[in-house]
Amino acid sequence: MPGPGFEFLGDEERHNIEQVLKNWSLTRYLSDDPEKHSFVRRLERDMESLFRSGPCVAVNSGTSALAAALAGLGIGAGDEVIVPGYTYVASIGSIGHFGATPVLAEVDETLTLDPDDVERRITPKTRAIMAVHMLGAPCDMRKLRDIAERHGIWLIEDAAQACGGSFQGARLGTIGDAGAYSFNPFKVITSGEGGVAVFHDYTSYARGFAYQDQGWPPLRDNNGVGKGEASFGLNLRMPELSAAVACAQLERVDHVLTLTRRIRDRLSELIGSHEGMRQRKLNDADGDCANVLVYTFDSEDRARRVAEALQTKPLIDSGRHYYGNMPQLSGNSSIRYARGDLPRTDDLLSRSVAISVGVSDAHLGSGFGVAVRSTDEDIARAAEKFNAAVTSAALP
Repeated sequence: MPGPGFEFLGDEERHNIEQVLKNWSLTRYLSDDPEKHSFVRRLERDMESLFRSGPCVAVNSGTSALAAALAGLGIGAGDEVIVPGYTYVASIGSIGHFGATPVLAEVDETLTLDPDDVERRITPKTRAIMAVHMLGAPCDMRKLRDIAERHGIWLIEDAAQACGGSFQGARLGTIGDAGAYSFNPFKVITSGEGGVAVFHDYTSYARGFAYQDQGWPPLRDNNGVGKGEASFGLNLRMPELSAAVACAQLERVDHVLTLTRRIRDRLSELIGSHEGMRQRKLNDADGDCANVLVYTFDSEDRARRVAEALQTKPLIDSGRHYYGNMPQLSGNSSIRYARGDLPRTDDLLSRSVAISVGVSDAHLGSGFGVAVRSTDEDIARAAEKFNAAVTSAALP
């Protein structure tokens, strides 16, 4: 199974889908009363309630959620947005699509954005920081929030891989000025395709809503408080069928995370400690989504030998999640980066290997491990195999 939420698709999702098909209400605007009967609107309200967030808008993908967040904050041509070099290509691409310049920054031992390097890369053109909660683990939002406030710039959260996670008790995606979630099959919860953008205030929400709905104000209300700024937009709306699935999935997000965290802790206990290897540092272990368990080795060679024994790969080889594997950054573009431009990121990723806990995705580098419904015996076998690979890789 690709992601933890995918393993829980069942009767609740099917029931919601049947309600949509019963009336053929395939978009929220076919409902006589969207506030009462639309699953898209219900998803937005449920997210706001469960995550104690500002206003939300449901869209057709995590990439669209990032775009809506950027549009809501008014990011555009001439602006710079600082983003980590270890992320998914959508984080960088969404910035470029607005004519803004992605400024790549290093990650630290958490494999999330390094606050010290962020500060070094701020210029008079910097308009925002995009904190990516990579592999389900929270960035240091306290430090990043402090940097953003001192410099008077926006803080955006890419929580695509971290729906339901938290930092110091606050849900990831709700701490910054805007946030984005993804519900594709490899995420904590899934609707097949889909996402949600969340905003801190109504003004940015109104812009973000308009961007994903052809310039319409929130909920297409042209009167009273719903009236927004006149603008163009795109059609990035979430269909009712996707929302019907997402509503059922959202109800169990905390249950899913309880299971992935239990597996992470058990795997960690069974693997124990090995000389020349350490677990990835976490900014908040309790808030980690525990999608994966990452170990960083003392040498690139040892990490690669362990990965090969497990038929997986070090994180530096993980597809378009590493800036050095993104051809868009080395082709005919004004935004040019190549492997070697972020030496600390290169070093850490070359020495790190991920074990799947809930997200099984070879493209992400988590091709070996267990799933959210794995038994204690499955977990023990995975730990034994990992330990054998580590021991063998240490031999001359």
